[in-house]
Amino acid sequence: MRAGAQVASGITGMRVRGLMRSTARISAAILAMVVVAGTSLFVSPAVAHAATVRELQWYLDALRIPQAHKLSKGRGVTVAVIGGGVDTTHPALKGRVLKGHGIGSDAAPDGHRDSDAKSGHTTGMAGIIAGIGGSDMQQLGIAPEAKILPVSMGAEFDDNELVEAIRWAVDHGADVISLSLGVAGAATEGQVAAVRHALNKNVVVVASAGNTTQSGYAVAAPASIPGVIAVTGTAKDGRFLADSVEGPEAVLSAPMQDIISPRPLSASHNGYGVSTGTSDAGAIVSGVVALVRARFPDLDAANVINRLIVTAQDKGPQGRDSRYGFGVVDPVAALTAQVTPVEANPLLPVTAEDEVGEQRQRRSGDGPLIEISVTRNPVAWVLQIGLCLLAVAVVVFLIVVNRRAARRRAGARSVGSPPASYAMPPGPQPPPAAPWGNPPGHRQPWQGQSPPGNDTRQ
Repeated sequence: MRAGAQVASGITGMRVRGLMRSTARISAAILAMVVVAGTSLFVSPAVAHAATVRELQWYLDALRIPQAHKLSKGRGVTVAVIGGGVDTTHPALKGRVLKGHGIGSDAAPDGHRDSDAKSGHTTGMAGIIAGIGGSDMQQLGIAPEAKILPVSMGAEFDDNELVEAIRWAVDHGADVISLSLGVAGAATEGQVAAVRHALNKNVVVVASAGNTTQSGYAVAAPASIPGVIAVTGTAKDGRFLADSVEGPEAVLSAPMQDIISPRPLSASHNGYGVSTGTSDAGAIVSGVVALVRARFPDLDAANVINRLIVTAQDKGPQGRDSRYGFGVVDPVAALTAQVTPVEANPLLPVTAEDEVGEQRQRRSGDGPLIEISVTRNPVAWVLQIGLCLLAVAVVVFLIVVNRRAARRRAGARSVGSPPASYAMPPGPQPPPAAPWGNPPGHRQPWQGQSPPGNDTRQ
């Protein structure tokens, strides 16, 4: 038996099918199925009055996705969706799913089957990212021209399978890895190494922070690993949703409340479901990453991440905080803003080696203040020597003038006055903030019962 707990994603639990018992009760028929720990609802957009799939995609308008699609639709970008596999027969995903990989006996070898027959969770995440749209009754993804690379771990997974899935995706063409799943507790060495492998190979990793009903009260792994875009969730009004966990590892937030997505017919009689979870928020951010990578194909992973965090809409306390991270993702700003390039992933802490190098550069005795390179051209050589002599003469002149002025000022001072060069010492200064936000381990106090220690898909 594998060690992993049964996968539960933000979309598990019981379903309630609407029953048309009589003509008089049609308008009041219950057409939703409760899923995922009682936090999500399946709806029947084909029957519900004045409710098409597009009308239920409220988050597209909140994030200005139609405007973003004028700039990018994700063409040429591959998003690996790791989970239970993707149902490729769904019309919303037609032509969008590549041949993937299966890990474990209950996974489809090519990833083309959703092993979670009750919720169809991974199919839903793939649809949020790359649904092709085309009509009001068909899912429009955040990046409808991106490709999905499904990596299935079956209905259950353990740490070894998760590590293998991440590494396989990296080594088989993924530009983005979307992880709408999590494991309660600290990340393992294998998970950290797999994420570092992805970052070293220029792959952006996005992971759901977790739901309080499933992950406890701390950011789950692998979202908690430095360098990963850990995604928390917001409500329809744009505010942080209490169903989402929070923590210092939070990087971005995105809509998570009542998100519609395609599902296999085994999970929904009409092929769609609505759920509330950070899984959905993580899929949305994964789609935005695909938009950015398509529009700026020369940007490495570090600069894609930097572009997303500097253009996010800051919410809550100024700067990075434990609920919104750097803010709510802003696709249009990420696609249009002028952003200063960075040389390293802004989510990674400064290493000890980097710190030593910076300290050495600050020391005055570690090297010359000015480096002069001598050319072999005689004329240029003479000019360089002349400039050096002139610089020395100017320095000597300034020193002499400064000393004479100091002597004159000293004679004019009144008794008891401080020297002219004296300055009041600075008062206490706060220590510089760590580049990655709050110190590791910091978490807002949380009321309630102790978190469960189960593995879960968010």
